[in-house]
Amino acid sequence: MSTQPTAVITGASSGIGEATARRLAAAGYRVVLVARRLDRIEALAEELGGAGHEGVEAHRVDVTDRAAVDAFAARLDRCDVLVNNAGGALGMDRVAEGDPAEWRAMYEVNVLGVLHMTQALLPALTASGAGTVLVVSSTAGLGTYEGGAGYVAAKHGAHVLAETLRLEIVGTPVRVIEIAPGMVRTDEFSLTRFRGDAAAADRVYAGVAEPLTAADVADSITWAVTRPPHVNVDLLVLRPRAQASHTKVHREL
Repeated sequence: MSTQPTAVITGASSGIGEATARRLAAAGYRVVLVARRLDRIEALAEELGGAGHEGVEAHRVDVTDRAAVDAFAARLDRCDVLVNNAGGALGMDRVAEGDPAEWRAMYEVNVLGVLHMTQALLPALTASGAGTVLVVSSTAGLGTYEGGAGYVAAKHGAHVLAETLRLEIVGTPVRVIEIAPGMVRTDEFSLTRFRGDAAAADRVYAGVAEPLTAADVADSITWAVTRPPHVNVDLLVLRPRAQASHTKVHREL
């Protein structure tokens, strides 16, 4: 069994997940990378291992597949931190035109994915004596905006899951942290949301001088995780200075 504190990070193949893996590895954690795209996380594991970080592992797991999650959890010898980062948005359709298949897909990854990983690893997190469940949600889980109902509903689900779990496991040696970012510019989030339409994805950030980066969010995740075990960061909301709300963004056009 590893003696090094272990952090499992879902959605580690890009964006916030990849950046978080880098930060936690630098902070001394054995980092276990989880994603569907094995080639990407294997390359990241090789890079981090070459940089002198010990114990970096890559596991292909689809967090929406409960059997795959359970098999992964059974192979893991310890878990001190679970970063539930896998998620994403599909489309900007209004409720009247929304595609139920896209709504279902968003709920599967943003809510049930968190549920699967948390249920599977909670025994190991408890056994660690100082476990952390961290949910990367979104400011979409705290408010709403036109065209975002499917994603907003899913992130509200993730927010409520974290909030309820904290109530249910109080008194155990596991804390529940939620990090809720606002506008973050990564390579894939908006491009996926707009089904590969790069022009539409670019318009999300048009004129915004400094949207958050994946590294900004990873810094906050690492700070929260590395607080003393008795300190619980219940909810940390991050936005760029230019964003006051979902519908109030300063753009220099």
